Amino acid sequence: MAVFEYKGLNLQGKNAVGVIDADNPRQARSKLRQSGIFPTEIMSAKAVAEVQAREAFSFQQRISLSDTALATRQMSTLLAAGLSIMEGLSALIDQTENKAAKKVWVNVREGVKEGGAFADALARHPKVFSILYCQMVRAGEASGALDQILLRLADYLENQVRLRGKIFSMMTYPILMMLVSTLILLFLIAYVVPKVTSIFDDLNHALPLPTVILLSISDFVQSYGWIVFILIAIGVLFLKRHIATPEGREKYDAISLKLPLIGRVVKMIAISRFTKTLATLLASGVQLLKALEIVQEVVGNKVLEATIHEARGNIREGESIADPLKRSGLFPPLVTHMISIGEKSGELETMLQKVSEAYDNEVENVVTSMTSLLGPVMILGMGFAILFIVLAILLPIFEVSQMVG
Repeated sequence: MAVFEYKGLNLQGKNAVGVIDADNPRQARSKLRQSGIFPTEIMSAKAVAEVQAREAFSFQQRISLSDTALATRQMSTLLAAGLSIMEGLSALIDQTENKAAKKVWVNVREGVKEGGAFADALARHPKVFSILYCQMVRAGEASGALDQILLRLADYLENQVRLRGKIFSMMTYPILMMLVSTLILLFLIAYVVPKVTSIFDDLNHALPLPTVILLSISDFVQSYGWIVFILIAIGVLFLKRHIATPEGREKYDAISLKLPLIGRVVKMIAISRFTKTLATLLASGVQLLKALEIVQEVVGNKVLEATIHEARGNIREGESIADPLKRSGLFPPLVTHMISIGEKSGELETMLQKVSEAYDNEVENVVTSMTSLLGPVMILGMGFAILFIVLAILLPIFEVSQMVG
């Protein structure tokens, strides 16, 4: 039997959409009519897959990591309850409300129905299911513990969503405050200051230095502000394109690790991702060298990626994991020490998980401290800027009033 997607009307005249199994479109229409749905459009899953291939980017972008995490946990529960992969996918499709995600899971089910492995069907959608995801599912299929692997995957994805959410919520306030402050200052300099300082045009008196500076800034913003804006936009576009190249990405990642404060956070996030991913893969039965290869691609930093790649070569030649990581100088002593202990004690996965949790907590603490300081610093900066504008306007007025008096 094949899978068909349909659109139609139910007995109440409302729109109805979904998927149905049938041998051919005629049988699909017959089944739908028997269930009280009058189809207006029926398309096979293969045809849907072709459309998806052409429009992959557009709909996959609408599938969030939290959607994938929820679907993974649901699939794990269904398999643990004794359902087959096909039955689990069918139940998952019925429960999925996100239309884009539903299309992906229908396509995955079609791939499994055609005789392919579950991991291979997932690998058709690389923007939804990462290399890590597919390799863990492959290991689960091989070991017969797919439900447990999916459960670990769901935990891993939910932790990633939780960490991203915390960082985003912490950074939202200072970023919003910075934007508002910048807009207010631009408005004052470009529109308010010229109207107020126009009274100084008729004065035959030298203006104070703060007033001269303010008027120069105001004139520059009015005359060349739009040029500066265009140049900044072009610069950002050029920088993004340069970072998209391998050389540009490597330079960007190297610089990001050396930045004060920010570099520390970037390194901690990358190390947390490294340890958590490696622990998850090893606990799922993936071989060490293969796990390091996957981690190398998902760590998110080209400098650390090169270090892990070099470490893989050394480990293949018989070295331990900790020694090449320690020699790189990029991994803190705590990380290499814990990995060394884990290797010797046979508890490597547990030690990696502990390191990951410790770094997740440290990232949260550092980001919290940074954002708590950014607020007062920006308020002080805004206050000094407004104080400068007020003084620049009032000083010549005071001097004129003293001359008149």
